[in-house]
Amino acid sequence: MIGRLPLKRWLAERLRRPTLGELGERYAARFLRRKCRYRIVATRRRLRYGEFDVIAVDGRTIVFVEVKTRRSETGPRPALAVDEHRRQRMTRAATAFLKSHGLLEYPARFDIVEVIWPVESRRPQILHHRNAFTAEGRGQFFR
Repeated sequence: MIGRLPLKRWLAERLRRPTLGELGERYAARFLRRKCRYRIVATRRRLRYGEFDVIAVDGRTIVFVEVKTRRSETGPRPALAVDEHRRQRMTRAATAFLKSHGLLEYPARFDIVEVIWPVESRRPQILHHRNAFTAEGRGQFFR
């Protein structure tokens, strides 16, 4: 056994092809690190109240990033998929993350990264929405 997984399952997990969403999240994290100079703290972080694709630090601000990846430029913008319900879940999850790490006194914000990756293209187009929305729901601490 490797860690807690049996060898066969661990190996299958390592050898499977990443999904389009996983590739988009990796590319978005690389973009944020290289172009925006964010320090990436965590990727694909699951919490009780939700999941974050990327958690980063920009200066003294903690940034919770939602990545939306699509194959086509047609249709609605990927960022529109982050609806009110999703924003409320992200707010609760961000609150839990900050509380559990003793970071409530630091400013925090939510960014959205759109990744458009057509089939014929080797590299995706990236659109970064800085401070895409404010915290929603009850008990917010964001300013």
